[in-house]
Formats: sequence, C-alpha cells, structure tokens
Amino acid sequence: MNQDNKTILEKANAAVTAGDNEGFLSFCTDDTVWEFIGDRTLHGKEAVRQYMSEAYVEPPQFMVEHLVAEGDYVIATGKISIKNDEGVLIHYAYCDVWRLRDGKLAELKAFVIEQQAA
Repeated sequence: MNQDNKTILEKANAAVTAGDNEGFLSFCTDDTVWEFIGDRTLHGKEAVRQYMSEAYVEPPQFMVEHLVAEGDYVIATGKISIKNDEGVLIHYAYCDVWRLRDGKLAELKAFVIEQQAA
C-alpha cells in the first residue's frame, strides 16, 4: 500500500509538470482539502482547479528530494519553482503531507518557504 501511495503521488505530480492540471485532478477526491500553512485553505476539487489555473500559468518545476510513505500518508520534500505574475521564476522549498483515501489524494498540508537569492 505504501508503495502504491507513492506511485499515485508521483503520477499526479508528473501530470502537473506536464501542464495537465485535469490529469492531476483525476488523482484527487472531489472533497479534497489543501491547507497552505500560514496562507489559505482550499476546499474541494473546483477550488483546487481554480487555484491551479491561476498559480500554474506555466507548469511548475519540481525536484522531489525525499518521498516517505506510512499508512495513508505520503510526505514529499523538495524544491519547486513557479513563475509569478510578472513572469519571474520564484524558487521555494516545500514539505507536502498528503493523506490518501481510497487511492486518491484527499488532504494536503503544504509547508512552503520562498528561497532567497544568494
């Protein structure tokens, strides 16, 4: 089961990287909840779809450093780069804690910190 959950997240992330937001959303439950710690919480697939259409005008670039699965949870740490509204690529470090339900991404707690230029 743990390996299956890792594979599900890897496939979902591959869809995002390819610019296939709907493909990603097919891996989510209809009532998925995304909590960006210290920022906002999205409730439901439609809210996530709207967020992705705004935040991922161009597909984000992921570099997963660690992927750990335990029970219904998968934790991913790494780096992500996303273009802002001005088209400037902004780099972040992240830790995503995903809870899966029935083979789908049901809940996300995302800890995201912007990386300062050296």
